[in-house]
Amino acid sequence: MKIIVDAFGGDNAPNEIILGCVQSKAELGTEIILSGNREKILAAAKEINCFDEVSAWQILDCDDEITMDDEATSVVKEKKNSSMAVGLQALADGVGDAFASAGNSGALVVGATMIVKRIRKVKRVSFAPIIPKYNGFLMFSDAGANIECRPEMLLQFGIMGSVYMEKVMGIKNPRVGLANVGTEEHKGDELRHEAYKLLKKCTDINFVGNVEAREIPYDAADVVVSDGFTGNIIIKLFEGVAMVVMDKFKEVLTKNFKNKLAAAVVYSDMKELKKTMDYNAYGGAPIMGAAKPVFKIHGSAKANTVQSALKLTRDYAESGIIEEIAKAVSGKDRQIGSAE
Repeated sequence: MKIIVDAFGGDNAPNEIILGCVQSKAELGTEIILSGNREKILAAAKEINCFDEVSAWQILDCDDEITMDDEATSVVKEKKNSSMAVGLQALADGVGDAFASAGNSGALVVGATMIVKRIRKVKRVSFAPIIPKYNGFLMFSDAGANIECRPEMLLQFGIMGSVYMEKVMGIKNPRVGLANVGTEEHKGDELRHEAYKLLKKCTDINFVGNVEAREIPYDAADVVVSDGFTGNIIIKLFEGVAMVVMDKFKEVLTKNFKNKLAAAVVYSDMKELKKTMDYNAYGGAPIMGAAKPVFKIHGSAKANTVQSALKLTRDYAESGIIEEIAKAVSGKDRQIGSAE
């Protein structure tokens, strides 16, 4: 197993990315290929005391980097020699089995689509993060790759998400819900109405109907389907509320001596609660629908998050999910085509 990693993607690159790769290799035994400026990578490796190991790795030497301010299309235009573009091209050429980056999400989606290409008959790739819920975790698809969607795209997001959750995350017969403003079948706009009909007809998924935003954290579904605009807002609000709640807990527990004593009693439970509410625990999100495994690591990821993301990337690459999605989508092609 060879995983290509963008050494210069993310807020804490390259040091935390490289350190996470070192930890991942020790845990998983996978071969790591780094893309980026070789001189800078080796200088960073020396700084974090892993020069001997990293210097023996394959490095796809390139001079450019994609920043968060760059246009998404720069990955296939003016920045073809960036660490992200070179890494994606190497994946497309068969140099590695998967690619992971903590860099510009929009550029990664464009690169996955234009360089790696989509699975045959997949309409659009989807940004599909795994996030914690009251019990366990769920997948949200789409969380930002496609601002405007057609009903058949939402159907495919549900199909792909269902396959991923079963094959990679081990959820049997995962429940698929459609994010909407109410649970009744007639709620929502035309996109939601038509998507509901397609999802309900699809016998390959366990569709549980519409789900409201407030029910999503309470285990309403294992896969929540949405257009990227709505999904991105829900995901970011979800993350923000989780951080606010945990910060408020910390304020209460450190408010005075009495509260600090109480905090000492429940410290281990609070530590576990924080862990279960931390979206970084899952490392990031697969770019669902790409013809080869492409994984988006959280932009603010530090080494432990990179390690978690690369474990999921490894599982994704080994699961055979690409072929499973291709079969599932192909089997519904006539149904999907009827909505166009």
